[in-house]
Amino acid sequence: MSLSAIIKRIFAISLLGFSTLVWASPDSAQISASEAQTLFSQGEVTLIDIRRPQEWRQTGVATGAVRIDMVHPEGLQGFAQEVFDTVGGDLDAPIVLICRTGSRTSRLQPVLTQAGFTNVHHVPEGMLGKRGQPGWIAQGLPVDPCTDC
Repeated sequence: MSLSAIIKRIFAISLLGFSTLVWASPDSAQISASEAQTLFSQGEVTLIDIRRPQEWRQTGVATGAVRIDMVHPEGLQGFAQEVFDTVGGDLDAPIVLICRTGSRTSRLQPVLTQAGFTNVHHVPEGMLGKRGQPGWIAQGLPVDPCTDC
């Protein structure tokens, strides 16, 4: 799929907003924080933190994660372009998304999939955890302060 086709898909999806068609990702798209950290440390996935800069400053960022604010100045198209560039244009590259509690990544994962990315997962407990599931930080996984956010 060409980059222009991806951009067109993202544009069409953005016109729908986060509709019920793309509201929640399937369980198969989920990966635990500890598994994500292991795969990342082995160089098998690209870990992308989609939170806002203020959140990165508050809690730090998973060590080595790429920071791409999902509230991109160019909308979903700009966000998808940054993801595309981050993985070197490889739509099949394994990607793991992380946010604060997994809510935003559960909505964004299927958007990227519908745009043509084939191997996108998300951390359902996020950085802070939810519903009794400890997040990345509570599990003691490595975090770096974000001094340039």
